[in-house]
Amino acid sequence: MRFASLGSGSKGNATLVQSDEALVLIDCGFGMRDALARMERLGVTPSDIDALVMTHEHGDHLRGVKSLAKRLKMPVYLTAGTWIASRLGGLEGIHLITPEQRFDIKDLAIDPVTVPHDAREPVQYVFESGGSRLGVLTDIGYVTEHVFRRFAGCDALMLELNHDRMMLAEGPYPPSLKRRVGGRWGHLSNCQAIELLKQWGTDNLQQVVAAHLSEKNNLPERAYEALSPLFEHDKRRFRVADQSLGVEWQTLERTMAAAL
Repeated sequence: MRFASLGSGSKGNATLVQSDEALVLIDCGFGMRDALARMERLGVTPSDIDALVMTHEHGDHLRGVKSLAKRLKMPVYLTAGTWIASRLGGLEGIHLITPEQRFDIKDLAIDPVTVPHDAREPVQYVFESGGSRLGVLTDIGYVTEHVFRRFAGCDALMLELNHDRMMLAEGPYPPSLKRRVGGRWGHLSNCQAIELLKQWGTDNLQQVVAAHLSEKNNLPERAYEALSPLFEHDKRRFRVADQSLGVEWQTLERTMAAAL
């Protein structure tokens, strides 16, 4: 299994996950032309994508979904709440999923996990194939015990480091938006993400990608500095996703159990 980011941040988010048989796109917060150009940069033929899997309806995850799905006749998997809130009526190939109920796309097992975020029925995902587990965990206000358990034991993570608390406090957002971003239905701070990784431990993580950095309230170098102490013996095991360039393909090694 491998994964890549088309771009991640305040202006748009989209992630590719590929197993031996399946290729799925998680969200598409970029206009269609931009999304296609980003796929080309990663060597992806759009017609090879088996499905588009949505996390929630916010614009930085939704913007290109309808046009892309229509053009490519791509099935879209999403919760009922996301479907209602996203106004994707008229699209063919809508598959309504139930949070906490696993579904499969070819050889890729997908677990939609309920998370606290200010959307209609948001989920984040754990993907499993060939014995490897990838967690995509962004757009979450705080880590519940349920989320902690469901994402524990992943071999790789795309993890939200949305904001630096000091930058958010001193930044240009109005007080109401600061409360929303930093609240229990908003986004994870650098400190929250690092504390979570400390509790899980990083020894068995093949790769961690810091994702969904705020344009106004974080900097790539701050996210990098936050992660560095956890990977001081091998800094190749973490990256910071870029808004423009995303993250190149990251391949997970097959586990011994999968090989047997």
